[in-house]
Amino acid sequence: MTFAATILTLYPEMFPGPLGVSLAGKALAEEKWTLDTVQIRDFATDKHKNVDGTPAGGGAGMVLKADVLGGAVDHAIAALPDAPILAMTPRGKPITQERIREIASGPGVTILCGRFEGFDERIFEARPQIEQVSLADIVLSGGEPAALAILDACIRLLPGVMGAASSGTEESFEDGLLEYPQYTRPALWEGRAIPEVLRSGDHAKVEEWRKRQSEDHTRLRRPDLWERYEGARVQSASGVRRKEKDQGQ
Repeated sequence: MTFAATILTLYPEMFPGPLGVSLAGKALAEEKWTLDTVQIRDFATDKHKNVDGTPAGGGAGMVLKADVLGGAVDHAIAALPDAPILAMTPRGKPITQERIREIASGPGVTILCGRFEGFDERIFEARPQIEQVSLADIVLSGGEPAALAILDACIRLLPGVMGAASSGTEESFEDGLLEYPQYTRPALWEGRAIPEVLRSGDHAKVEEWRKRQSEDHTRLRRPDLWERYEGARVQSASGVRRKEKDQGQ
């Protein structure tokens, strides 16, 4: 099954952009995924092809019009009825690696790229299947760079895109932790040596070291992730204890 990506945008020339090179570009050439860009302006109904208007109630900037967005979204739904629709907006729920993996396992994705002051809120009321998504707690000039990042995250997980099967699982966020530090040759650089345990050949000790490093880095750098991870561990341990108690162990 080919993963189909549809981008609703005012700037289709921004795609495939960086997704046309490296792993994603090779996968695109091999038709492991496809890309369709849809010009939102094509769905404007007035002679000037206006896509935005001034904010109701006053204020700076312009707002993308609901009637234009509705036409573009309906076009995408008709083309890919089973694909999730993401709207890139700072007001959205931060995307997670778990959600990326869910999307990558499906038929594709439609991404609606915002511009200006954002979307007329009625598009989300009228099309409740649209997921409002953010890349991070930052504000971009438009949704296109975020869409590129999300597509890259999905494409690298498609079957046959990455060389090693473990590449998509042994990394940050896959188990609720940041990835452990990585090293390679030379063994000594500017007086800094690769940790001895990584040169020991003892796989059990290597795995133990990597797990400990992941936990330490997550606790120090991402206390939000660490809190969720600790909560999940406590809940899991409680479940094991309950099971053992039920079995009379």
